[in-house]
Amino acid sequence: MRSLEALTLDQVVDTARYPLSEPTSTPGRAVVSRARRELSALGCTVLPDFIRPSLREVLRQECSAIAPRAHHDVETVNVYNIAVDAALPPDHPGRRTFERGNAFVARDRVPADSLISRLYSDTVFRRFVADCFELPELHELADPLSGLVLNVVAPGMEHPWHFDTNEFTVSMLTQQAQAGGVFEYCPNIRTARDENFDDVRDVLDGRGERLTRRLPLQPGDLQLFKGRYSLHRVSPVRGETARHSAIFAYSERPGVVGSVERTRQLFGRVLPEHLAAEGRAVRGDRLLD
Repeated sequence: MRSLEALTLDQVVDTARYPLSEPTSTPGRAVVSRARRELSALGCTVLPDFIRPSLREVLRQECSAIAPRAHHDVETVNVYNIAVDAALPPDHPGRRTFERGNAFVARDRVPADSLISRLYSDTVFRRFVADCFELPELHELADPLSGLVLNVVAPGMEHPWHFDTNEFTVSMLTQQAQAGGVFEYCPNIRTARDENFDDVRDVLDGRGERLTRRLPLQPGDLQLFKGRYSLHRVSPVRGETARHSAIFAYSERPGVVGSVERTRQLFGRVLPEHLAAEGRAVRGDRLLD
C-alpha cells in the first residue's frame, strides 16, 4: 500500500460503489438519489463500506491513538441540552434527566494527515455530502475545536436521548463497542413548528418502541443524519472496548463558530475565536433548544 500521505480520495473511498468524482454519472446519481429518498423519509441514510476494507484497520488505529486526548466529563442533561432546572411544567419531557458520559477529541488534537481529517477537508467529499442533503454548498466550520471531532463512549457510558443543534450530521463509526453502543433514533419525531412533547415523553418513559429504529453500523460506514428533528441516542456501551465515531461538522454558511457555553461543555476549554463570535449566532427555528 502506498504511504497514507500519498493516498488520494479515490484510494480511500470505495469509488466503484460511491463515485464521488463523477456525480453526474448514472451510478453517481443513483447513490445521491437513494440518500435523498432515505433522508426525506427517515431522516437518516447509511452508506455502508464507504471506506475501503484495506484501510479500515488504519482508520481504527488512527482514531484509537487519539482517543486518549478526549475531554471527559459526566453531566446531568436533558434531551434539549437546556438547563435541567429550567422552569418547565411538571410533566414536560425536558424535566427527564440523564447522565451523559461521552467524550470528544477536539479538531486541534486530530492530526491533519489522519484519514478522517483529510476526508473532512476534501472538497469533492464535501460536495457529495451537500448533494445528498440537497444543499447548494457546505462549508467547514470556522470553529477550531468542533469542526471535526472524535466521539468516544467508554464502557459503562452512553450518549443519552437528545436532539442536535445542527439540522444535519455527518459521522463515521471507526471502532465498535464490544457490546451495546447501538445508534437508536426516532425519525422526524418533531418539526420546526411542533415539538410533539407527547411522543418525546413516551420515548423517554420507555413507551416509544413504535417510534424507535435501531441502526446497525460497521466501521467505515458513512452516516448522514437529520438530528435536529429526530430524537436519538447511543445506548450504553458494555464490555471492554470503547465506541469511537468521527463527526464531520459542516455549515450552510461560512464562518460558523460554536457558542462559549456549549464549547466549554464539550471540550473543557474555549479559544479566542469563541469569545469573539459570542452573540452572533442566528437561529433558524423557535424550538426549545
